[in-house]
Amino acid sequence: MTPHNEAKKGEIAKTVLMPGDPLRAKFIADTYLSDVRLVNTVRNMYAYTGKYKNKEITIMASGMGMPSIGIYSYELYKFYDVENIIRIGSAGAYTKDLNLYDIVLVTDSYSESSYALTQNGETRHILSSNPELNNIILETAKKNNIKLFAGTIHSSDVFYKDNDNFKELNEKYNCLACEMESFALFHNANILNKKATCLITISDSLVTKEQTTSEERQNSFNKMIELALDSAIQL
Repeated sequence: MTPHNEAKKGEIAKTVLMPGDPLRAKFIADTYLSDVRLVNTVRNMYAYTGKYKNKEITIMASGMGMPSIGIYSYELYKFYDVENIIRIGSAGAYTKDLNLYDIVLVTDSYSESSYALTQNGETRHILSSNPELNNIILETAKKNNIKLFAGTIHSSDVFYKDNDNFKELNEKYNCLACEMESFALFHNANILNKKATCLITISDSLVTKEQTTSEERQNSFNKMIELALDSAIQL
């Protein structure tokens, strides 16, 4: 056990799906898993382990932002022997080519964050997800006839910005959208020799100003969730 996770060794599967919202973790566990066990409630950061199509999977919330997912993903990799983490979250589109509910596979994460620099002196501002996990997700999406975008996203420390430069980031780094966790997750996977990737559903658009409700974000990202689960059982 750790200060942030009361699960015992062996109660967390080798592959973990990580939504940000604890209630989304509960929704996924209640909807998709059988033989479910609630294995962590510390700080209400729920973790559930159960079976999906006879494969043991853990669903654990990460909370919001890089410091939060940084703690939980590091502990999962380091102390619970987790091998694979697939983040499943929401994001704001930086391009008119993405509509609400479109799904993006994050191949690279750009960030101006100091998370990696502070953690171990890493100076890169673009980190990549794991190609093996990505190939499995791409093939699963193709097999299940799920439209999937893939590319670079912006992983930001700040949600409310006084000077939003999304057009510049789209042009300079080809950032398709913005979220707040993937950069830290990819860094932890890199330093601990583990695997990580990220699937995001577009919940709002900085271009068109469209947005979903909090309830829709919690309960209506089923295609992304099913894609992640169907990919996870192949690991």
